[in-house]
Amino acid sequence: MFDWLDDVFQVDWSQYRGDLLVGLQHTLEYTALGFTGAALLGLLLALMRTSKRRLLRIPASIYTEVFKNIPLIVIIYMGYYGLAGDPVNVNLEVPQAAVLSLAIFYAAYLSEIFRAALVGVHPGQREAAQALGLSRMTTFGSVIFPQGVRLALAGTNTMMVDMLKSSSLLVIISAAELFQVGKSASSATFRTMEVMIVIAAIYFAMCYPLSQGLLWLERRMHAGAPLSPRRARRLRKARAMLGTAQVGNAS
Repeated sequence: MFDWLDDVFQVDWSQYRGDLLVGLQHTLEYTALGFTGAALLGLLLALMRTSKRRLLRIPASIYTEVFKNIPLIVIIYMGYYGLAGDPVNVNLEVPQAAVLSLAIFYAAYLSEIFRAALVGVHPGQREAAQALGLSRMTTFGSVIFPQGVRLALAGTNTMMVDMLKSSSLLVIISAAELFQVGKSASSATFRTMEVMIVIAAIYFAMCYPLSQGLLWLERRMHAGAPLSPRRARRLRKARAMLGTAQVGNAS
């Protein structure tokens, strides 16, 4: 019944197991470091874009619009080959160019997500914090930012999964990531369909659980789950105090 599988799968994958594991490790490293850089830069750009000062707002807007409308593959190529040529003459190692390219590109999209989330927090929240005498930094860190995180989760999660998939474009600078391994195996075995089916299955095995896990986290956040252990302890203490008060009132 399944004899056709023998015609489809003929590659001896045992000899590529080590390369696949290394490629998988590189893919995850590029994604983790690239997303961290993109999130930090994106948050900075979002804060600049929500500033009342045009000197901060205009450059951030220009950055966002420029890099949103340039293909990622062009940025990768420029980051590795372009910077190495005249007149810049900056030679980056492959991992450095890979992480830098991903961070620069996705920071533009994350800045839009973060800006919309920060603006989406009701103005009454800021006014209430000011009425309580909280400083601007405390208001942002304790009132605005936590609510903005909840609003930004959906778009941020999508960008993380997209970056994991788009890391395959790093093949143009020989970044030794997962797709590079698949490309090499395909060239060596001439079994392109089989190799790409396996590579696609590995990407699916990474992206689907990640997307579902992030969706679960998003639902918990929207349900009011605390963002940190410290807040969780405060919430448990408040519930305990409320429970004690209710028991006292009932008696």
